[in-house]
Amino acid sequence: MSTTQMSRRSVISDAVATWGDIARLLRGGEAGTLTPVIMPQHRRRLWWMAPLWLGTLTVLTSVMLAVRSSDGLVGTAYGLLAAVSFIGGGALLLAGLLWWWRSSIVEVEQGTQGVLTRYGAVVRTLDPGRHYLWHPWSRVDFVVDVTTEIPYSAPVMACPTRENVPLRSIEFFLKLRITDAVLFVRTIGAGNFDLVLSSAVQDAIRQRARRVTTERAYDLRGSDVADMQHLLNRQLSRYGVRIMGCNIPDVQLPAQYQQHLATRERIAKERAAYDQEWGLTRKRRIDHLQLDIERAKKLRDTRIVEVRAALNKARERVAQLLEEQETNAQRVRIEIETRGRSDLISAENEAKAQQRLAQAYRDNPAVLKYELALRRLSVGAALAGGAPKPIVVRTDSGSGDTSALSTLITAQLVARLPLDHTARTDRDPGEPDGQRMR
Repeated sequence: MSTTQMSRRSVISDAVATWGDIARLLRGGEAGTLTPVIMPQHRRRLWWMAPLWLGTLTVLTSVMLAVRSSDGLVGTAYGLLAAVSFIGGGALLLAGLLWWWRSSIVEVEQGTQGVLTRYGAVVRTLDPGRHYLWHPWSRVDFVVDVTTEIPYSAPVMACPTRENVPLRSIEFFLKLRITDAVLFVRTIGAGNFDLVLSSAVQDAIRQRARRVTTERAYDLRGSDVADMQHLLNRQLSRYGVRIMGCNIPDVQLPAQYQQHLATRERIAKERAAYDQEWGLTRKRRIDHLQLDIERAKKLRDTRIVEVRAALNKARERVAQLLEEQETNAQRVRIEIETRGRSDLISAENEAKAQQRLAQAYRDNPAVLKYELALRRLSVGAALAGGAPKPIVVRTDSGSGDTSALSTLITAQLVARLPLDHTARTDRDPGEPDGQRMR
């Protein structure tokens, strides 16, 4: 909405018009004005009384002529003049009555009320339709629209906010209706009501603007103005007017502040675009991560299946090994039992053999003595084979080397030699074991 349209204020006024123009002015106004009150131009005059009085005078004249009529030519002339006067007077009376009847007809437009006055005082209101005003001094001074909701626009210029920053304009739109026609026309009238309504709207809007900051001035658009409507109704109820609804359709900020808000809006849009781009990037990354997670889950599920398969194979292998071990254990147990039985049988046989041998030894003591002698010989041979063997060191006779020192050195050297090697090298093969030689 342009500034010209914003600064255009509705004007409420009354108008003087003929009865034929009342409907047009009430519905459309004139030159951009709202016209809820029309003062009709009355065609009703007192000229209709002239034919009535003239007709009455003519009828009375005809009566007097008829009374003075006599015989003869003069009486005939008087009678003819009386008849003509009576007819003329009757015609004048009929014309006067028709004129009176026609001038007393008043047609009030649908949706309006007519304010009836008599001698200038308000008598009552007339409903829509045809009415007859037989009293000569009764007239409809006002025709008031009481059903149409009148739209009223009142922009407020240079309205300061809480920070005392003057707003360029605040447009206030309301709808009002006249509820009491007599109270409206008798108390204030349309022209004065326009000034009162404009002042009340200006005061209400300025009070509302003082409660908001400049930064939140746009919040006034479409805001709840029920408190303002209640305040205006309380102020205008004394004039017979009721506010049916109101709102704030637009708010215009100063140019510099609009640039500031435009910059903030541009930054907000850039931030929103950045947030949107970041949201798309974040969503794309989240999608990639979800794909990686799904891929990892599928890989994990595959690994789990493989592990379970390997576990099943291992269990089968373990079961097979356990079965084999059980089979081997059973086989070993059977072998042990078999060996044990065979050893038991062998032991029983040997025991029987020893028992028989003992029985034979008891029966033949010479054989027992012979066996004991053989056992002694075998034990002695075993003991002799494990006894220590002497080492014989041969020296040439006549060498004279028989000192204790040579004997000690020879003993140390012999102690370092292996026993078996010493025994092999120093043993005389021609001599029996245990024979010591000097």
